[in-house]
Amino acid sequence: MLYQGQPGTTEASLTLRPFNAAAVPANTKVIIKQILLANNAAAAAAVSISLVPSGGTAGAANRIVPNVSVNANSVVAIDMSQVMEPGDFLSAVQGTAGAITVTISGVVVS
Repeated sequence: MLYQGQPGTTEASLTLRPFNAAAVPANTKVIIKQILLANNAAAAAAVSISLVPSGGTAGAANRIVPNVSVNANSVVAIDMSQVMEPGDFLSAVQGTAGAITVTISGVVVS
């Protein structure tokens, strides 16, 4: 697992578990294979996730999950094969505090 947690209502970087840091370290690549969005709230909620290139700024220009709505007490699975290069990082934001738990799975290549 690369990441699991609940993004805040203000966009912020996500800490990647294998590195205990937000950015992919030097001489390493990460391949994101799946993103799970689990909404534990009683109402639909939305989340956005960005893959930001090294030196870039989080936001709409880097979205890989753009404002995806998840129904109440439901899960959305997004399969992909997205490569993160050294210095790249993920950021996320959700509209309803504490509603959506994001789980990101993938492979670390060093």
